[in-house]
Amino acid sequence: MSGLVSVRGLTVEHRVAGGRRTAVDGVDLDIAEGEAHGLVGESGSGKSTIALALTRYLPKGARVRADQLRVAGRDVLSLDAAGLRQYRRDDIGVVFQEPSRALNPTASIGSQVAEAHRLRGLSATATRDATVASLAEVGLPDPERLTARYPHELSGGQQQRVMIAMALAARPRLLILDEPTTGLDSQVQAEVLALITRLQHQLGFASLLISHDLPLVAAHSDRVGVLERGRLLETTTSSGLVAAPAHDYTRRLVAAIPALDGPVREAVDAASPPLLVASGLRKHYGGHAALDGVDLRIGRGETLGIVGESGSGKTTLGRVVAGVTAFDGELALDAPTTPPPVQIVFQSPDASLNPRRTVRQTLRRAIELLHGDESPERLAAQTGLPAEVLDKLPHQLSGGQKQRVAIARAFAGRSPLIVCDEPTSALDVTVQATVIDLLIDLQERTGVSYLFISHDLAVVRRVSHRVAVMQRGRLVETASAAEIFGGARHPYTQSLIAAARLGRRDEPTAAAPA
Repeated sequence: MSGLVSVRGLTVEHRVAGGRRTAVDGVDLDIAEGEAHGLVGESGSGKSTIALALTRYLPKGARVRADQLRVAGRDVLSLDAAGLRQYRRDDIGVVFQEPSRALNPTASIGSQVAEAHRLRGLSATATRDATVASLAEVGLPDPERLTARYPHELSGGQQQRVMIAMALAARPRLLILDEPTTGLDSQVQAEVLALITRLQHQLGFASLLISHDLPLVAAHSDRVGVLERGRLLETTTSSGLVAAPAHDYTRRLVAAIPALDGPVREAVDAASPPLLVASGLRKHYGGHAALDGVDLRIGRGETLGIVGESGSGKTTLGRVVAGVTAFDGELALDAPTTPPPVQIVFQSPDASLNPRRTVRQTLRRAIELLHGDESPERLAAQTGLPAEVLDKLPHQLSGGQKQRVAIARAFAGRSPLIVCDEPTSALDVTVQATVIDLLIDLQERTGVSYLFISHDLAVVRRVSHRVAVMQRGRLVETASAAEIFGGARHPYTQSLIAAARLGRRDEPTAAAPA
């Protein structure tokens, strides 16, 4: 295979208050024709900056230097405006993390895909035919009818398929995928990646898959590079990266990956009186049944994990249990002496923390509202926060520190039940591991119960005593974590677990519509 991408000594600096910050520091990168190449690293490692440098979409004020930056025979840094337009049109395609933000909500799907073909100079008739063909190529059902629909009428997986169709419209030689499946459920994630693999085999383009999810990248790449703080630490085969990582940082990443095999947490005593019992929970939004007769119980000191694809009712169930959403049915919580018996830890602490309050002010306010008897200092110590962060604002904290503040706030009133709604899905794998360990440690010390909601089955397996599987508003299977992951009975549960295991890349499976 010949070289398609050749990068030597790439350095990118961003303008910040007081000077410049180096985002990429002397990176060399090679991608062969038809190769699936991966880049992994935690937030701030420079992954997305490399993608932006390859596409020349870096923000104003960025300073780029490279001894060589060539893609498909073009010297990318020397392209003039006309050459850059031709390069972006003919040689590269890009699929970003959030299709809902990349797609125009006011334009139909057909018009947006058609624009990608129109730029190639096709006639109106040829453009219409090519648009339908592109949607069919990525496995979308009834593509002709789909052209008239709008982005909000499609699922997350379908939206991402539309983005892939647009990116491949010009038959680019390089497809850049920047966190293309983050936020998607394991089954939809597997379908999207299997689709990309199948199309790559059929069409022969090269790909650059960028993600903080090391096992995902390893499963769908020929070679993988590992980034830390802008530096490329090692590049090796995908199998070698997981089996025998060369660098200490890579070894830490591999060690932090939650497993789908091995020992699980022992179930709590089922004979003791439960903390929460719910029966016949129902919730409708218009004609859609978000919850359709859900029965569940949560023991004292127990974690009940809730898994299921998008739209299965996981978050609605969590909001009902937390008392923030009206419902039909019966729900009894045995905590008569606790004024606020349920607290919530959300996915994104950025959305739930007041940006104008220091950590100390946030925790003190929570203690007052929840009638707690702890101090901010004690809550910070319990959740592993250093004392110096107490007087900092949220934007001065790392992602892991912000999530620890959210957890500390939830523990401010000694509530016996905490709903954790995707609390680690936005975190890097090493930070995710420390937060999971923190939640388990707090449970063992305080006896708190968790309703733990996540689309990441490996995380649910690590933290849960029992697991409940939701599909279309119903619980289809509830059992101990050992039973679910060791021998799930329901076909839907089996399909979720199979998707999470992510089959080998050289044996792609047919992708079903998401």
